[in-house]
Amino acid sequence: GSDSRKILDPDRSFGSVIRLFSQSAEFTDAYNEFIATIPRTVRDFILTLKRYWKPDWGTEWRSRFHVDSINGQPGTQLKYRLAPVRTQFLRVGSDPSDGSWRMFGLRKDFSPATKLQREDDITASVTVPAHCLDKSTIHPDVDFPSYKFAQNCEYRLFQRPDDAIHRGYDKQTEFDFAHGGNFFSNYQPLTLAEARDVLHDAIGYYDYTRPMQKMIAAYVEDGAPACFVSTANPRLVDGRPTKNPRYLQTRTDLLDPRGRHLADAGLRLARGLEQDQPVLSPVNAVLAGRRNSPPDPGAGIRSLAVYNPIHHMELPELFIEFICSMTGKSPSTTGAGSEGALTKGPFNALPPVYDLNAAFISYVVSGYEGFVTAAGYVGPQARVDHDISLLVPEVWCRMSVEERSPEYLLKGGFLERMEDFDHQGRKVLAGRLGSRITKKFVNTFFGRVFNHPHVVLTDEMLRPELQGMEMFLEGMDNIVATQKRVAGRYFADGSIVWACPPLQALLHIMRDDHFEGKTLDDPEIRAMFTRESVLSSDWYQERLVAKQGVDVRLWQRHVAYLEQFLRNASYAGVAQRMGLKERLEKARAKLTEVKSSGYLDSLRGMTGADPAVPEPASRRAN
Repeated sequence: GSDSRKILDPDRSFGSVIRLFSQSAEFTDAYNEFIATIPRTVRDFILTLKRYWKPDWGTEWRSRFHVDSINGQPGTQLKYRLAPVRTQFLRVGSDPSDGSWRMFGLRKDFSPATKLQREDDITASVTVPAHCLDKSTIHPDVDFPSYKFAQNCEYRLFQRPDDAIHRGYDKQTEFDFAHGGNFFSNYQPLTLAEARDVLHDAIGYYDYTRPMQKMIAAYVEDGAPACFVSTANPRLVDGRPTKNPRYLQTRTDLLDPRGRHLADAGLRLARGLEQDQPVLSPVNAVLAGRRNSPPDPGAGIRSLAVYNPIHHMELPELFIEFICSMTGKSPSTTGAGSEGALTKGPFNALPPVYDLNAAFISYVVSGYEGFVTAAGYVGPQARVDHDISLLVPEVWCRMSVEERSPEYLLKGGFLERMEDFDHQGRKVLAGRLGSRITKKFVNTFFGRVFNHPHVVLTDEMLRPELQGMEMFLEGMDNIVATQKRVAGRYFADGSIVWACPPLQALLHIMRDDHFEGKTLDDPEIRAMFTRESVLSSDWYQERLVAKQGVDVRLWQRHVAYLEQFLRNASYAGVAQRMGLKERLEKARAKLTEVKSSGYLDSLRGMTGADPAVPEPASRRAN
């Protein structure tokens, strides 16, 4: 009686009902035992009832739900009025025992978030102090002293659609394959005879989505071109499908400008912005991904499976992670170790330390917190591929800005801080893993996505050491050894001298476990990574002065070019038509502005310019 009244209480949220019927350490043992006695089908129906219930129903709900009569017996498909009640499922990893998919029911009111990819391998970004922006154009709950704005510079993405090998699973990839203008790599060219075999496979053919079905049928009918490729048929290498099939995918936001426009219009309406005001969407959450993997002794690959699905790292630990750029075994690589954009010379001819300095300053002046999410494996046994990577944005967009705060999560028991510990006489630097999510985090925030959140992540996934302490220790040894090796490169090439003081200290600690006798936990080291410390430092002021110098030289070049152009009588007509005299006056005014001390002050909160980077000789000559 009392329990049913709570369920039907219109003021109680759907998520609260899910928590009410999910076992939790917050409940008494007696209540958890009571929940365990409720059949899963009954619990699922309670959630369905809550989803559809309206206040005018009162306690009369039975007449609105029914099942059809099949062969004189009640069927098994529940209907609300005349419409079937459907359940959506999401895969979260594979079962270690047999490799089968772990499928979980989504909430009855679940609707997937629409995501716009604003960043990829090649991205332009800028960090802007809050005082330079109209705060009314930004989400009212997002409040940072500086904001980073990112722009994806890629028109096409070199995708590796791992799940597309399962027919019908990756609908976006099948849609892309069924349309022309594609570039494929490592896909098996299929002949007309093979296409006919697929078409006549009554089960396999209809496993594909409709676009792929139409493409295969049209190819069989026309017989041209000479071959086609299928999402389910990667190229065969030594008789086995390659693990690295790729294709160039046109960015979906470019293919769907209407959706992008509607998103911007929705933001504009929600914030009450005028038509001439910009809609600003700065970075407000950092959720970096990292690939983990169990050891592969035959390939000489060590274990890297010590992370649970989501870790928070404070700036020192986060930048140790970034500097190291460590990864487990990927289908697209022949090994494992340190990789990523900072390690790719062809993408960046400058020493990595310059990018590290700029990245560090952008984080510290903005106050962004970094979270690291798992891909590949969670622990050495739980294979998750990219399932966590797809799940985390769904969870994060359903959390308030306050709930994403590490302080809130730690205080509420949603995160647990990892500490260094001794094991059989050796020190394990587990503190470098930061803080990891707990069962309470899963029950609370995953409950906004799943019907039964408490079963989505097991205790062994939340605490990978439970999958094998020796494997955990091997993974930590691998991490620390790689951190030492990568840090050593900055000393070997001499670029350590160009690192800003906090990163210099970090590189010493990575290599030597200390900096001037201080460890990573020393208050003096931690203080170097605060915004106040950076903004008041001499080295940061030098970056601002260098930036001012860059801007002064830029506007001097603009003024000199316009003056030279205006002196040429042959261009008098062009100069008048383009209003170059007025532009020259504006350029001179801008030059005066950037030379002023007030302009230097306005740069506080930006990344500045690295004084160690020389200006090209061609520009100095001008």
